[in-house]
Amino acid sequence: MIVPVTTKAERETFVDLAYRLGRSDPNWVPPLRMEALELITPGKNPFFEHADVQLFLAKRGGAVVGRISAHIDHLATAMNPVQGFGPGTGNWGLFEAEDEEVADALIRTAEDWLRAKGMTRVLAPLSMSIWEEPGQLVRGHDHPPTVMMGHQPAHYQPWFEARGYVGVKNLMTYELDITTGFPPLIQRIIQSGEKNARIRIRNVDKSRFDEEAALILDILNDAWSDNWGYVPFTDTEIAYAGKKFKPIVREDLIMVAEYDGEPVAFMMTLPDLNEALKPMEGKLLPFNWLKLLLWLRNPQVRTMRVPLMGVRKKLQSSRLASQLAFMMIEFIRRNAVSRYGASRGEIGWILEDNQGMVAIADAIDSHVNKEYRIYAKPL
Repeated sequence: MIVPVTTKAERETFVDLAYRLGRSDPNWVPPLRMEALELITPGKNPFFEHADVQLFLAKRGGAVVGRISAHIDHLATAMNPVQGFGPGTGNWGLFEAEDEEVADALIRTAEDWLRAKGMTRVLAPLSMSIWEEPGQLVRGHDHPPTVMMGHQPAHYQPWFEARGYVGVKNLMTYELDITTGFPPLIQRIIQSGEKNARIRIRNVDKSRFDEEAALILDILNDAWSDNWGYVPFTDTEIAYAGKKFKPIVREDLIMVAEYDGEPVAFMMTLPDLNEALKPMEGKLLPFNWLKLLLWLRNPQVRTMRVPLMGVRKKLQSSRLASQLAFMMIEFIRRNAVSRYGASRGEIGWILEDNQGMVAIADAIDSHVNKEYRIYAKPL
């Protein structure tokens, strides 16, 4: 039996299921329960301001055995179809199921809900925005995800494909050893940039957090606006993201590149919060809040993740764009190793056909460690 979620208690049940099903996977990282609940709560997650969302639970013999979200992002449906979304495209995500029979019932229910809302196509799984945890993990199940990345069981993939879902885009993450310098050619490019008086690479200024966040989002919206899957951030979402990121933001891990005094590129790097969260099992009480607070004051981590970077469109495909990227990566690498004890970097996600970013990842001797697939199906 599939039932719609309508109450706070049912939302809590929706969240709880992921912890029960994920507990047996040694590489699953339990998110903080309060954040998982906030994600699906209208009035707390600003995604609901521009999206229709319906959550569903699957029950068998009185026990909850599955869950799914069906949603329509109206900012996404307003985009050019060439970029992946567009009119008539709805989504489902936050998928969990005990077995294939449950999966079939949940997916059919989500499709029926979308169809009743006038949707003609599904792009999934998205949990829930493209900016959150997009795609089904199809490669890299043998190690935990980094902060803000998903981790889905491998057996979900054939369940989706058996129901007519066809992969339309792969999203890659790249990992690299950051304890040693980059290849000689890249070092020469960086050294040349350091001698160029027109280039300045600076840390963000956390004392001007709102101003710096607005600058980064302005560059991001310009840099990514033609990309597949792009959906613009709203002002509310910018404020919300800033509030969430602020506790783990480190000034020396986020760089802004200026050319002739104009900010033209940025790179955001985050210490891997998942390393601290994994043993907490999603709970802050009774003493995990103190452990987390102490970790946030001086995060010593194995991995640093680069979730976002961008170069203004007018410079893309130029040699300068690559040079600025290499310089920001190198400056952050130095800080990550010397100040935070990091030994590993992860960059992504990166679209499989983003030739510029793939070329940069290859040039610094990184390799693909995880691959997520987004599927489509006509309704």
